[in-house]
Amino acid sequence: MYSCYIAHIITPKEVLLNGLWFGVKKPKRAVIWVHGLGSSVFSKLDVIEKLADKKTAVISFNNRGHDKVSRIAHVGERKIGKTDIGGGAHEVFTDCVDDIQGAINFVRRAGVKNIYLAGHSTGCQKSIYWAGKKRGRGIKGIILLAPISDYSLAVRDLGMNKLLKVLKVARALVKRRRPNMPLPNVPWGIPCDAQRFLSLYSPDSAEEIFTYAQPKKVPRLLKSVKLPTLVVFASKDEFADRPAKKIADWFLRNTKANLQTLIIPRATHGFRGKEIQVASAIKKWIRTH
Repeated sequence: MYSCYIAHIITPKEVLLNGLWFGVKKPKRAVIWVHGLGSSVFSKLDVIEKLADKKTAVISFNNRGHDKVSRIAHVGERKIGKTDIGGGAHEVFTDCVDDIQGAINFVRRAGVKNIYLAGHSTGCQKSIYWAGKKRGRGIKGIILLAPISDYSLAVRDLGMNKLLKVLKVARALVKRRRPNMPLPNVPWGIPCDAQRFLSLYSPDSAEEIFTYAQPKKVPRLLKSVKLPTLVVFASKDEFADRPAKKIADWFLRNTKANLQTLIIPRATHGFRGKEIQVASAIKKWIRTH
């Protein structure tokens, strides 16, 4: 068991993000944990605690998409009522660049030079998007845990006809300058405003990075990332529309990075009960990168 410290992260755009620093204060390396849609700083602690050791610290933090609905705090704000609304239902996906850069800057200021990003679920898209926009500056590698195309999930569960109807409603709301209007009866039990739905579930959004459900689409941003990458899949991922092996093969065909894939047998999307295997795989990979 290692110590845990409070981390107050300020992003380049002066957004305040709360985090936790697990492990020693002066580590040889640090892993920045990027949680998934609607999760939080407390997500996947069973993996995080197993990653922290005498040489490795893990920084878990609330990005702007934490929980279902949350408020975004800014440096120097005086009236909470004027604070922007975030959370999984309202976040703007492209803000992830500012969030992740803030966490990287925080770790750098602590004197750590060897930094890795570890994203889970939607945190995978955010990690790759940051790396594509910032050319991976300042980190040594990326770990992706259960990277799934949300568009593929929508097609699987809604069917193309129903999905197109909901997308039409969302686009109309954005056109009427009502992007933050919640959509009624959104599937999967997650509240979602119009712009967030378009980001998650439209085939041409910035968030649709893992385009394996669109055979003719070239994943240009993914191909632009040259950092060493470990991709860990769950063999029983409940959000996948196809076997993990087929998704893993797609990643191997569509990246120019030094990429390694691993499928955890009998694991679901959250890797519940498989935390030791996941942490061991990550630690083994980091030792050689």
